[in-house]
Amino acid sequence: MSFEPKTISLLGSTGSIGTSTLDVVRRSNGRIRVSGLAAGRNVDLLVEQVHEFRPDFAAVMTRELAQSLADKVGSGTQIVWGKAGYKRIASLESVDMVVSAMVGAAGLVPTIAAIDAGKDIALANKETLVTAGSLVMQRASQKGINIIPVDSEHSAIFQCLQGNKPSMVRRLILTASGGPFRQRRKDFSRISPKEAVSHPNWSMGAKISVDSATLMNKGLELIEARWLFDIPIDRIEIVVHPQSIIHSMVEFCDGSIIAQMGPPDMRVPIAYALAWPQRMDLDLPPLDLLDLGPLTFEAPRRDSFPCLELAYRAARIGGSATTALNAANEVAVEAFLEGRIGFVDIGLIVEGVLNEFPCEAIECLDDVLRADALARLKAHALISGFPRRGISGGD
Repeated sequence: MSFEPKTISLLGSTGSIGTSTLDVVRRSNGRIRVSGLAAGRNVDLLVEQVHEFRPDFAAVMTRELAQSLADKVGSGTQIVWGKAGYKRIASLESVDMVVSAMVGAAGLVPTIAAIDAGKDIALANKETLVTAGSLVMQRASQKGINIIPVDSEHSAIFQCLQGNKPSMVRRLILTASGGPFRQRRKDFSRISPKEAVSHPNWSMGAKISVDSATLMNKGLELIEARWLFDIPIDRIEIVVHPQSIIHSMVEFCDGSIIAQMGPPDMRVPIAYALAWPQRMDLDLPPLDLLDLGPLTFEAPRRDSFPCLELAYRAARIGGSATTALNAANEVAVEAFLEGRIGFVDIGLIVEGVLNEFPCEAIECLDDVLRADALARLKAHALISGFPRRGISGGD
């Protein structure tokens, strides 16, 4: 089916979601144009993307990287940098939709800039709603813009809800692959970064892969779903579905459950967000139902994966607790990937920050930024007091 032509900006163009988004653009038969690309430090890949897609603007993290990019791409694309540059990319006048795919809390400020500029959002940066869900959804409502989820689980729920009233929903069922350690029962302290980033079903960046391994990613998705769909936490259930074929489900008041199925390919939910309310012909291999084998479900083992329980705890507290949860987790995961702490220490750091964090209501962006900064300071302080337990040779 054809869909309305669209011009987009892409925040996080060199990450896994960003590169998948650009592949969807290639498959759109020219109906999607890229006006802005924003990356972090991967200038070489961004140069290739600028040459192929010819955006009006491109952004990188620092002035030095911007100069390097400008030297390599020549004229035709204006180069900007830093927070101001990312906000510029997010609020270009020519843009209809901003794909928010930056990693971590860094995506919050440019996403809010896009909302304030009246741009629809294809949201892949779950941390935006984890850190500032009430603020973001309120601003989106005031501006009358659409936030279309890109995470496969939230896209599945969004699709299942089409044509149904919120009052008809009994519960949301988020599926989780279980990550690489679903069947592991011991020696969690010996897990290396290399093992943790080896996801069995999805090809993702290092940070989100570690989050999947600790099940924190599912906890963040729980909080994101609470804000996206305005559903209380106690009506959102998480089930482990190792095959990653059913991406999530919605149970309605009459007991019916609607599920969205598909191969574990992020181009599908990306394309749905970009083409909504129509769909895009991606020309991908069809799902072979006869070759799938059994589809199984099990409860997550919260005793082995305490980060999931911490996310539930923060969600129930509300306010800046979820901001602190996310910030502490980002700091802890970075320390783990650098070999400064062990795998089990990630949850200990997050718990330690939550235990001593002064949780308050979130009323403005400054409240979010202050809470984020404070939680990071507390996480760094805790890490400095930990024995060096990282696993060497894991990168």
